[in-house]
Amino acid sequence: MALRPQTLLEPRKTPVQARSAASVEAILEATVQVLLSVGKERLTTTRVASRAGVSVGTLYQYFPNKSALLKAALKRHLDEVTEEIERVCREQKGATLRQMATALITAFLAAKMRMVKTSVALYIVSSDVDGAAVVKQMGTRSNQAIVGMLQTSTEPLAKDPQLVAEMLQGAMAGISRKLLESSAPEKLADGFRQELIALACAYLEVSSARVAGHGAGASGERELPGEIVAAATKAKAGKFRRVASQ
Repeated sequence: MALRPQTLLEPRKTPVQARSAASVEAILEATVQVLLSVGKERLTTTRVASRAGVSVGTLYQYFPNKSALLKAALKRHLDEVTEEIERVCREQKGATLRQMATALITAFLAAKMRMVKTSVALYIVSSDVDGAAVVKQMGTRSNQAIVGMLQTSTEPLAKDPQLVAEMLQGAMAGISRKLLESSAPEKLADGFRQELIALACAYLEVSSARVAGHGAGASGERELPGEIVAAATKAKAGKFRRVASQ
């Protein structure tokens, strides 16, 4: 099957005047509304133009077809999520690793869940409009923001901040996909958020220079954190007591 030319997924031109920008914004908002109302298959440029209050000719000045419309709507949505990540990363500079993880994950999931139906609808159509390229672009921006934040932590990392940021992004993206693919994302969101924060904080803890510096024994091998050792010892002692009483 012949691949569609990449240009068919891109806007015809970028608005430069405020009036033109307002028209494009109205068109993209209408695209989401029509998508939620009738679905991808029944979405047409005519329906979108009517909902946006513009002529089809005006719409075609900016978008050649509905695929380009959907890709632009996806990009706008992910751009909003990315801006939230960038904002919280600026605000958390100089904080502890735990504070950074908590604020980052809370802001990310809040942005994804703010208009959950829109997030779900755009997630479903993303594979049809080269969504991977948009995700990669936004991921690069997010990574830069997270790395910049981590480098200012009051608890320096023992690992490459770039690697740590990528691990955090991977965990966040996985939870986001799990929520958007579920039948009741609103009900699951808070529990998933708490568990993801716990996971991220534990990872950042063992990635910190403080733990790395105190985590090597005489042999030079890394030792487990004291809390984990204590819990394992307690569980083992309990097992011995149960065996002895049998």
